Amino acid sequence: MTSLRRFTCDDLFTFNNVNLDILTETYNLPFYLQYLARWPEYCQLAEGPGRQAMGYILGKAEGEGSSWHGHVTAVTVAPDFRKQGLARRLMALLEETTEKVHDAWFVDLFVRVSNQVPIKMYEGFGYSVYRRVLGYYSGDEDAFDMRKAMPRDVARASVVPLKRDVHPHELEFD
Repeated sequence: MTSLRRFTCDDLFTFNNVNLDILTETYNLPFYLQYLARWPEYCQLAEGPGRQAMGYILGKAEGEGSSWHGHVTAVTVAPDFRKQGLARRLMALLEETTEKVHDAWFVDLFVRVSNQVPIKMYEGFGYSVYRRVLGYYSGDEDAFDMRKAMPRDVARASVVPLKRDVHPHELEFD
């Protein structure tokens, strides 16, 4: 049985098994604490029997005007718990928060262009590549900025692909 609940400060001591994957970004403690303090509604944990951390999602709301959006900062599931639909459930919670709490235009996320498994997963969730960000990951690897329009964006203008690649310093929101 898996339950989804708000991520808490105490969870920072129990989620190492989730972050062991080499493609999962592990941040410093102040980074996680900032998210928990500023955007608690976007920080969710998937928890199994014995309070075992199975996966989590961190996000935030940012932007202005028609660029007001939800952002997926991290979504990851421990290797032992993949292929059970946990990432889909966590993403659905973030999208629901973006729509119902923040009334935003879209959700976006960044993913390594070489990381084909999550790219296909996000496409299956309705995301599409909006633009390529050159050297986004430590200046060494490009990222795709993937987006999904929320119901507020009836015309789906927020997901029309940009016709050129961008550099990290050109991003409106980091």
